[in-house]
Amino acid sequence: MRLLLPTGSITRDTVTQAARGMDAEVVITGEIASFLTPGQLRSLLSGGTYDMAIVSGMCTASFADVEQDTGVPIFKGPRHAADLPLILPRLGEITLSRTVPADDYLAAERKKAALTRVRREEEEASCDFSIRGVKIGGTSRMKVLAEIMDAHRHPDIAAAVERFFASGADIVDLGFGFDATPGDVRQCFAALREFPGPLAVDSQDPELIRAALFRADLVLSLQEENIPLVAAEVARAGAAAVIVPGGRDLAANLRAAEAGGINRIIADPLLQPVGSGLVASLRAFAPEGHPLFFGAGNVVELLDADSPGANALLAGMARECGAAVIFTSEHSDKTLGSVGEMRTATEMMVLVRDRPYPKDLGIDLLVMKEKRRRREPPLSYTEVIDAIPMPDDITYDPRGNLRIGIEDGMIVAVHNGIAFRGERWQDVLWTLLAHDRVSLLDHAAYLGKELFKAECALRFGRSFEQDGPF
Repeated sequence: MRLLLPTGSITRDTVTQAARGMDAEVVITGEIASFLTPGQLRSLLSGGTYDMAIVSGMCTASFADVEQDTGVPIFKGPRHAADLPLILPRLGEITLSRTVPADDYLAAERKKAALTRVRREEEEASCDFSIRGVKIGGTSRMKVLAEIMDAHRHPDIAAAVERFFASGADIVDLGFGFDATPGDVRQCFAALREFPGPLAVDSQDPELIRAALFRADLVLSLQEENIPLVAAEVARAGAAAVIVPGGRDLAANLRAAEAGGINRIIADPLLQPVGSGLVASLRAFAPEGHPLFFGAGNVVELLDADSPGANALLAGMARECGAAVIFTSEHSDKTLGSVGEMRTATEMMVLVRDRPYPKDLGIDLLVMKEKRRRREPPLSYTEVIDAIPMPDDITYDPRGNLRIGIEDGMIVAVHNGIAFRGERWQDVLWTLLAHDRVSLLDHAAYLGKELFKAECALRFGRSFEQDGPF
C-alpha cells in the first residue's frame, strides 16, 4: 500500500522517521502541515499513484471533494506528528476517520470497545444475589455505593440521587444523623419511591431503619445492638444488609444476622483511614462466605490528595481483597466527582482480569497528567524579541467591560445586562466578537485568557475567580 504523507517543513524529519520502512512518500507542502489546502492535495494525488493519503489531524479544510475527484481515500492522521509512530504500523488493522484526528478517533474507538466489554462481562457474570436487578458479588463488577449524608436536610434529595446515578453509582445510600426522625426518613424515601435504582438507608437507629423499609433495598449498618431489634423486619421486607463488627467481632454478627433471617448479607470488616491503621485493617478482608464491603470513601475524605488516583488505587486494593461493593462519597469539595471516578475505576478492574496491570485498557483516570509526553520538533526562527511587561495602566474598551463566571456547567460572560454562555471558551469569545462586544485587541486577548480559565475550572471541578489565579 503506497501512502502519501503531506507535511510541513517543521515536522518533515519526524514524519520521515515514522514512515521509515514503509512504501510512503513524504512531501513538504509548506512550513506547517495543518495549512494544507484541497488544491495542493489534489495536485499531489494527480501527480502520482497512491492508495491512501494521510493528512495532519490539525487540518481544518475538507478534502471530501478531492477524494471524490481522485478516488484516493484521504484520512486524518494524529494531531501531532510525534504520534505517527503509534498510527502507521497499525494501518492494516485499524480504520482511520476522514473527519476526526487519528489519536482522538482511536482513543474513542478503544474506549467504546472497552466499555462494550465491561457491559458484556457484567451481563454474563454470576452473582451471590441481586439488589433491584443489580448483581452483587460472584464474578460481577464491583458495585459503587454513593452516600448522601444527612439526606433529610438536603434541599433537593431527588435531584441529588438522580445526579449520583447519572454519575455512575450502582446504589445510592441515604445517611441520617442523630437529629433525624422516622418521619424525616419516610419523607425522603417517599420522594424517591419511583426511582428504579437501588436505595440504601444508612443508620444504626432501629426506628429510622424501620421507617425506610417500605422502599430501602439495603440497610447500613447492622451489628449486635440492632440486629436483634430489626433483623426479622429487614428479612420480611426482603432488604439486604451490611453487617459490621461492633462490641463483637464480624463473624459473630454475621451469624446473628443469619439467625435473624437475613439471607442477603454483605460483610464490612471496616477499612481504616490512612494513619489510623489502613494497612492493618486490610488483613480483615478475608472471605467470610458473604460478599465484602470496602469503605474507600472514608479513606479519600480524610486524605488531602487529589481523588482520581486515590480512588483508582483503592479500587485496585478492593479488587485484590475480593470486594463486591465499594463505598464512596462526595461530602467535601475536594472529593467532588468521586462517584464517577470510582465507577471508572471499577470498570478498569473488570478489564484487568486477563492482564497483569491496569494500564492501556482504553479507559483511565488520568486527569491532569498525560500518558506520554510528545517530543515535538524545535521551533524555527531567525530572531528573538523578549517580552516586555504589560503596562499597569488599563485602557478600557469603549464597548464596555464584561463579568465572567461559571453557572450550571456553562461559561457565562455578561455584557450590559446580556449573558453570553457556552461550554467552550472559544465559542463564547466568538459570539462576543460576532455581536460587536469587543473593540480592542488587548481586551480580546484578556477575554480569551479569562474564558479559557473558566473552561478549565469547569473541566477540573475547580472554583473560578475573574482576574484571579487558576
